[in-house]
Amino acid sequence: MMLKQLAVGDRAKVCGFADTGGPYRRKLLSMGLTPGAELLVMRVAPMGDPVEIRVRGFALTLRKGEADALTVEKL
Repeated sequence: MMLKQLAVGDRAKVCGFADTGGPYRRKLLSMGLTPGAELLVMRVAPMGDPVEIRVRGFALTLRKGEADALTVEKL
């Protein structure tokens, strides 16, 4: 499942990265979005871009391209 498929208030666990997410992979890893990390969807903009999540105790805002690079498992 992709991050963009989650609604506000949903919890998920990072599973990995999409095949098309190559350019964003290193950036997402450096921001703490490693496989196994749990996240909470805090806000989604009306057009779906950006998405605010809470991961490892801090708030993080991802643009559509970055969010599409992430695969998650809903908890």
